[in-house]
Amino acid sequence: MKTYYQNHKDKENLAYAREMRRHMTPEESKLWFGFLKRYPIRFVRQKRIAGYIADFYCAKGKLIIEVDGIHHYTPKQREYDEERSKVLMDWGYAVFRIDNDWIKNNFYEVCKYIDEIVMERTGIDIRKL
Repeated sequence: MKTYYQNHKDKENLAYAREMRRHMTPEESKLWFGFLKRYPIRFVRQKRIAGYIADFYCAKGKLIIEVDGIHHYTPKQREYDEERSKVLMDWGYAVFRIDNDWIKNNFYEVCKYIDEIVMERTGIDIRKL
């Protein structure tokens, strides 16, 4: 597995990542403020990784969570997302995509799903923390 170090392109994304943290979508906001901000294992939002900006990132599990709105379902965006996920997976990151509607309509299930993937990726039983 390769080791990733921040590169010049990531530095170019710094201002954009800061802007995205200030202007999250309603679903990103709900997930961050309603669950991930106080999660027992640290998550950060809008993390610059391999020239991309991940919506949410857990370093302990090399885990990326992407919140997908309607624009992610166009053919061009799907192709971009697939390539992006492949690059990130090549660096050893696990990428999980969560649909906006799932967050809006089944927030509790989304939280359980995240617990499961964090436990799987880190080997830490979240229920005991």
